[in-house]
Amino acid sequence: MTRLFAVIPLVLLAACVPPPPATPPEEADLCKAQALQGLVGQPQSVLQSMLLPAGSRVIGPSDPVTMDFRPERLNVEVGADGRIAKVGCY
Repeated sequence: MTRLFAVIPLVLLAACVPPPPATPPEEADLCKAQALQGLVGQPQSVLQSMLLPAGSRVIGPSDPVTMDFRPERLNVEVGADGRIAKVGCY
């Protein structure tokens, strides 16, 4: 019973924490990565026939990249197997 009384203040305190702000939809996909999600799983060679937006990066499995966050920059990550693993804005 004393455990219950010890937990109640923690539950009440957790209820006071506001939820994290939601990312507005217009900012969530500034680089238009959502339209390119069909590339995930495709071989890297499909990118040769595509015209990616200026400033886009194709990142290989051992490529060094800067850690700056730019939500308008399209990033295409290629896995060690030569297939596109991720497409995102960062």
